[in-house]
Amino acid sequence: MKTQKNNPQPKPTRWWPAVVIIAGFALALAVIWATGSDNQQYRVLRTLTAISVSTLLIVAWALFFSRLLKRTRLLIFGGLVGAALLFSVSFRFSQFSGNMVPIFEWRWAKRTLPTADGQAPKPTGEPAAHPLAKLSFQQFLGPNRDCKIPGPNLATDWDATPPKKLWRQPIGAAWSGFAVAAQHAVTQEQRGENEAVVCYDLQSGAVLWIHTDSGQYKTAIAGEGPRATPTIHNGKVYTLGATGVLNCLELTTGKPVWQRHIAIDAGLDLDAPVDQSGLSSNRNKAKEWGYASSPLIVDDKVVVSAGGENGKSLFAYDTAGGEPVWSGGNSRAGYSSARLAKLHDETQILIFNQDGLAAHSPINGSVTWRFDWSAPYPHVSMPLSLPGNKVLLSLGYGKGSKLLQVDFVDGVFSATELWKSIRMKAKFTNLVFHDDHIFGLDDGMFACIDAERGRRKWKDGRYGHGQILLRGSHILVMAENGDVILLESNPEKQVELTKFAALDGKTWNPPSLAGEYLLVRNHREAACYKLPLAKPVKTTRQ
Repeated sequence: MKTQKNNPQPKPTRWWPAVVIIAGFALALAVIWATGSDNQQYRVLRTLTAISVSTLLIVAWALFFSRLLKRTRLLIFGGLVGAALLFSVSFRFSQFSGNMVPIFEWRWAKRTLPTADGQAPKPTGEPAAHPLAKLSFQQFLGPNRDCKIPGPNLATDWDATPPKKLWRQPIGAAWSGFAVAAQHAVTQEQRGENEAVVCYDLQSGAVLWIHTDSGQYKTAIAGEGPRATPTIHNGKVYTLGATGVLNCLELTTGKPVWQRHIAIDAGLDLDAPVDQSGLSSNRNKAKEWGYASSPLIVDDKVVVSAGGENGKSLFAYDTAGGEPVWSGGNSRAGYSSARLAKLHDETQILIFNQDGLAAHSPINGSVTWRFDWSAPYPHVSMPLSLPGNKVLLSLGYGKGSKLLQVDFVDGVFSATELWKSIRMKAKFTNLVFHDDHIFGLDDGMFACIDAERGRRKWKDGRYGHGQILLRGSHILVMAENGDVILLESNPEKQVELTKFAALDGKTWNPPSLAGEYLLVRNHREAACYKLPLAKPVKTTRQ
């Protein structure tokens, strides 16, 4: 009689490698977020690396070393392949958030951009007779480029009296903001292979006119489209595209007045290869991150940053005809914009270049003084003027802020560092000085530091890499997720008064606040809201 052999028992599942992988992943996360610098982006990138490596190890364990049943391993493999195919068919990579988190969007989403179809409101009568004739937000960050916006006080309870949506619609990609003059709201967009300057009717959102120039800027990290905000002055619109095209257009019609290409004027090679820092061998950075200098009007000149060598860093052009008036400096261009400041009773043009801060003469463009702060990261935030001939600079990427004292001795200007603080790191945002304190987004979280020593007063509210404006004693925050938040400018603690969802998706664009009209946009959509105003305080006669 033959004896029947028993089927060999399957070996037990080998679980210990999975436990080691998961424990190692947990330990890596703890080390990443508990140690190292204040650079939030590096932490996120290291976290994504840890997730990727751990996922690959878990998959390798499950398929080859786990001793799971063959059928189970085939199911795991098929499920992973199917999920990857379904995801790739349904979604596409769009860009990165401010903290370098990848953002995906629905692959089949379509947008129809508004065009000038002849249905836009036509101007009637004299411009001064228009009901919005006095409405103004004519340049980047307000009249002094310091985020301080004059106007009526805002109501502080948007649940009781919600903002009124006047319009909300698709828009061409860009990181530009709006400039406003009366009913005209002008911004820049990428429309297909063309950079566009588009004028909207502020109250209806109808397109009044479109001006286009051939050129497209786009990278996975930096996104697509123009980066600068238009400037309106004396019935003209001045714009700088991401590729370096400087336009002067008629405000009412969009008709071209003149055009220059600042990269060509600066002697830069547009076809030069770029390295990972975004700078080519001859320092042309337009192809990697794009020109971002919002035009500054100084008397009868328009000033922009070009970043060339041999006295061709900062350019001034005649506002009427576009001829170069002067150029000065040798610093590489950053991504900040020029602004005016009065130091020791002398008006100067400040520009935060990639090499540091430079002060130029508005008369001939010569460099009056400079402060070196070269770091291999984009310089974006605007220099901030403080009382006592002081200037504040700020960088993200874990670098922090520096307060400079500008001295004038024996006819010579110089700048020295008073303090450096890691407590305020402005990556894309711009900061506000109010009541001896500095308010802003410290690498994505709202914070307040004292201006005397740079010490943190408080840090609370994770709003991401957005933008801020100050109206009276209230700070308007345009959060990275599209929310608008109203804060008290309180140096002792964070006081969030009210908020509402204005847009969807990543929002880096600066908002514009003209009177009670709030214009917001990102790379996907734009909207105009009429914010409720505070009720006037009643006074009693004695």
